[in-house]
Amino acid sequence: MAISIRKAKRSATKLRILLTSPSGGGKTFGALLLAKGLGGRTVVIDTEEGSSDLYDELHEFDVIDLKPPFTPERYVEAISAAEAAGYEVIVIDSVTHCWSGKGGCLELVDDIGKAQFRGNTWSAFSVITPRWRAFVDAILRSSAHIVCTGRSKTETAQVEDHGKKKVAKLGMKLEARDGLEYEFTTVLDLVHDGHYATVSKDRTGIFSGDPKPITVDTGKRLAEWLAGAEPAPATKPQPAQPPKAAEVAEPEDAPPTVAEILGHIRAAKTVKALGRMGDRIEELTSEGNLTDLEVAELMGAINARHEEIEPTTQETVTNG
Repeated sequence: MAISIRKAKRSATKLRILLTSPSGGGKTFGALLLAKGLGGRTVVIDTEEGSSDLYDELHEFDVIDLKPPFTPERYVEAISAAEAAGYEVIVIDSVTHCWSGKGGCLELVDDIGKAQFRGNTWSAFSVITPRWRAFVDAILRSSAHIVCTGRSKTETAQVEDHGKKKVAKLGMKLEARDGLEYEFTTVLDLVHDGHYATVSKDRTGIFSGDPKPITVDTGKRLAEWLAGAEPAPATKPQPAQPPKAAEVAEPEDAPPTVAEILGHIRAAKTVKALGRMGDRIEELTSEGNLTDLEVAELMGAINARHEEIEPTTQETVTNG
């Protein structure tokens, strides 16, 4: 095959984004906000028992319900089906199941070790590694933008302190095979309170500075960067202007105050209602009516109310 040479072109590539956090940290929510900002038809490869369906009013998307066994081949099959259907954004929620879920790589290592290597799981990795690599390659070579989520947990190690051994916390570690993070354009670690994102890897250069909540605007800025344009700075509130006569005459057109929005959040009865409020917060932010601190406070309130609603819903289903 002849070797071809072409001009480097950023827009010829597709984004590969990874969001990590412990359970309940807002990975699915954040992934859908990014997908909405990126634009295009979106499909979620859902291994979380339909958790993405809770956000059906946040963004219009379709779902591939991926059930166990979570083998690498089933993930590759789902990605291929999404590409064949013409989706432009694929959300994989989550990659952790391919590694440590039921029928995932760690279970396969045990089974193969017992069946082929007399219980030697180390040798079994020689069989699993190419299968895991095929899954990673399917992500890297996809014709769509890929937004992955992955669970993280506290990593510990035994260390010596003044001659005594103790267990020390080293930080958060993604529940997947070591090195997966290196394959992505951007890796963002989410904090549960307010869905703040801290960057652990970024090839775009747009995530510098202090941690910020993931919003639809984040996805838009990523799309602008990929198109070759200088991404617009994160939305900043505009200085207050004297009200015009028409605005004074029609106070109902004034944006709601933070206190009013908080009241609506606390009164919300369903997750869908919270999703609508999240959309409204995005609109107000893009219009310059909310500061970063106010957005953080409101998103934290939505998250807290979400946690209150979900147990009630589950209890109703169980008792019903």
